[in-house]
Parts: sequence; C-alpha cells; structure tokens
Amino acid sequence: MAANSSYRKYFIDSSMKIARLYGFGGLDLAWIPGLSSSDMTNMGTLFQNWRTAIESEPRNSSQPQLILTARVDYTPKGIRPGSYPTQSMQQYLDWIHVQGTEYYTPQTSNFTGAHAALYNPTGILSADYGINTWIEGGLSANKLVLSLPYYGYAWTLVNPDDNGIGAPAIGPAITKDGFMRYSGIKDRIRQNASSVKVVYDATYVVNYCTIGTAWIGFDDVEAVKAKVFYAKEKGLRGYYVWEVPYDYNWVLSEVAGKL
Repeated sequence: MAANSSYRKYFIDSSMKIARLYGFGGLDLAWIPGLSSSDMTNMGTLFQNWRTAIESEPRNSSQPQLILTARVDYTPKGIRPGSYPTQSMQQYLDWIHVQGTEYYTPQTSNFTGAHAALYNPTGILSADYGINTWIEGGLSANKLVLSLPYYGYAWTLVNPDDNGIGAPAIGPAITKDGFMRYSGIKDRIRQNASSVKVVYDATYVVNYCTIGTAWIGFDDVEAVKAKVFYAKEKGLRGYYVWEVPYDYNWVLSEVAGKL
C-alpha cells in the first residue's frame, strides 16, 4: 500500500472517511515489525501525503482538523535493516506513541524480567534508552508519548526461593502465555493476601510478587508514578495507556491523572 501512490491515496481517503463517520479525533498508524529500508522510505511518503490530505480536508467542511499519530517501536534503531523516517515523523505527525513494553516475556526468556522496564542497568532494553534514541535521532521530546501498560506477565520459577528479577524460569505461569491484566493480578494478590508481598524495584521501575511457583511482574502504583514523573521531567508530550479496561477500580488511572 505505502509503495504505490494510488493505493496510498485510497488508504488515506478511506481512513479519513471512517474517522469522520464515527466521530474520531484522529488517526494512529501502528506499523512496527519487519520493516525494510524501502518500507521506511515509503512510510515517510505516506505521512507526507496523509498530512497534506488532513490539512486540506477541513477547508471543505466545518470539521476540526484530524490528529495524525503513529505507534512505533521503542527505538528507531531497533529494527533492521530499516530505520524509522524520523525527519518525516517530526514534520508531519502530531506526536508518536512509543511502545515501551514486551522487552521480556515468559515465551521469549527463561529468566524473569521487567517487561516494561523504564531503566535497565544490564542493557538497552528499556523505555529510557528508547526515548533517548528517538530524541538523538531527531524527534523533539514534545512529540513523544510514553506507554503505561496496565498488564503484566507471569513466569514459572525454577526455584521459588530465587525470585528476584533475572531469576531462572521455565516458561509462562497462570495463563497460557503468562499475560495477565492488572485487574487479574490484583485479584490474585487479594486472594493470597496472607502469603504475598509485592516488591517495588526502583532500579528497573517495576513491581513484582511471587505466588507459589508463579512470579508476576507488572506496573503497580509506584511504577506508574515513576513513569509519569519521568515523562514530565523529560518534557515528553504525555503518556498513553494500554489498555483502560485492564485497570482495577481505576487505581492506576487515578494515580496517573493526579500527578
């Protein structure tokens, strides 16, 4: 689609039509894995054409101009052989949603990990590293929006007594892939309240707990607070949530909204 001018026009026109039909405020492109160098070049052209169409459309109507954004990988350097068209993104997008999650999961790692680490003393898999590389690559800080995941992952520990970050594990726990909504995690903790201690690790900015042989890593109140403060200190555009219905009695949303 992005490589063909006729297809681009059809896609752009139809996307704007759908947005207007349902009263949306804008359009967000999520196109992340497996992008080649030519894909990245075509993506920049798509953004340019899209911006032109978005700016011209309100002239023939009383509608406000649509917002144009994109959801991207945690770093512009994270995909090979292509690199995101940062110059086009800076010029044509209102902001971008940086995916600061999925660094570690029970299906890809035999060690427990902070799936949405803000910092990482052992390597580059962290939101802070990603945000900094986006800025170094040409994106203004006020174009960047940080992700707040309302979910976590559960690993099966090899030894329940060895239960810190980086502890040996043998795959997912509790669910087939280890994925757990924040509300489900809080329910598990409440059901096992007498034997569960939730730990906050400020080094990675993550909460975790152990229930039997299951190790669950997630963002609780402390982690959300730290990430919102980080977004403010870095001068970012803001933060976004994935996803709102995963919250537990609005606990995380209320904390983030009050900061």
